[in-house]
Amino acid sequence: MRKTESQKIALCGMLGALSVVFLLLGSALQIGTYAAPMLAAFLFIPVLEDYGTRYALTLYVCVAILAVLFVPETELALFYVLVMGYYPVLRTALQRVKNTLLRWIAKFAVFNAGTALLYLVLFALLGPAVLNELLEDGVGMAALLLAMGNLSFWLCDRALLNLTRYYHVALQPKLKKKFF
Repeated sequence: MRKTESQKIALCGMLGALSVVFLLLGSALQIGTYAAPMLAAFLFIPVLEDYGTRYALTLYVCVAILAVLFVPETELALFYVLVMGYYPVLRTALQRVKNTLLRWIAKFAVFNAGTALLYLVLFALLGPAVLNELLEDGVGMAALLLAMGNLSFWLCDRALLNLTRYYHVALQPKLKKKFF
């Protein structure tokens, strides 16, 4: 059976709703500011692998709009919108870069630029309170926070790789037997 447009939209809608739920849970639990957007990004794997970048980017835009509208924690919503939400699609494009060093430089440059933009937007929206909170424990602690963010990003990238492999090896064949 061929995938109809309705089936594709239904799966995107379900995964989009689940992504928003992850973001809302991260906001409600007050511990998922960075983890919840990463988990929500993992849900893009089936859409990206089966339907392509057009559907994945459409899903990203929908979830990003819903996150900005409904997620009460601004930092979490903006981290999804500016840093993690589009990353699975970008990662697919960056995997085409043959030179491993250049590929990782590009990945970390995108992450750090997105993070810097995130805090610039927060500063513009919320004023100097954001900067005061970041520098409350000193510049060294802010640098450590950025280093830990980069480590988390590296782990997220590795998890995306492994989850994509798992999807192709274990989940996709079962889903094709059952639904297609």
